[in-house]
Amino acid sequence: MITDLVEIKRAGEKMRGENEKLRQHMKIHGTNDKKLRLIAEGIEDQINCLECANCCRVATVTLQERDVEKLARFFRLPVSKFKKEYTEVSAEEGLILRRSDERGCTFLSGNECLVYEARPSTCVDFPHMQRGQGSLVSRMWQFIDRACYCPIVFNSMEAFKLETKFRK
Repeated sequence: MITDLVEIKRAGEKMRGENEKLRQHMKIHGTNDKKLRLIAEGIEDQINCLECANCCRVATVTLQERDVEKLARFFRLPVSKFKKEYTEVSAEEGLILRRSDERGCTFLSGNECLVYEARPSTCVDFPHMQRGQGSLVSRMWQFIDRACYCPIVFNSMEAFKLETKFRK
């Protein structure tokens, strides 16, 4: 199990092409989604996200209207004021939580989420290996980038390669 973030970034970037081929391999050969989810769950159980929090430093958080409403209630703010103070619009992703290059998510303090009880659904489901819309294979395109910063995704992708006999 690799958890060193520098090593994961280096290896994940190096394996982008290989991980894209894994995605194609899994589409062509069919995979047991339940078995892959169990593999990911086992890996997730071994990694303490509070020791890492790299997703909060690196990834953007897309927001649904229900996320905005929940967070506004959490802060006891009108939705319009919450949006003005804590969100921005991304051309690629739509409404996202404000972030900075130095700190990451505006609600990250050290390795802890200041709004954990009211965190957006994308944060609840992250890294989307066990929970998410569609099959695991249909979400594989997301994991290629995430394998460069998330120990759970990186190690799951490596385990998937063994399970699917991608690497013999």
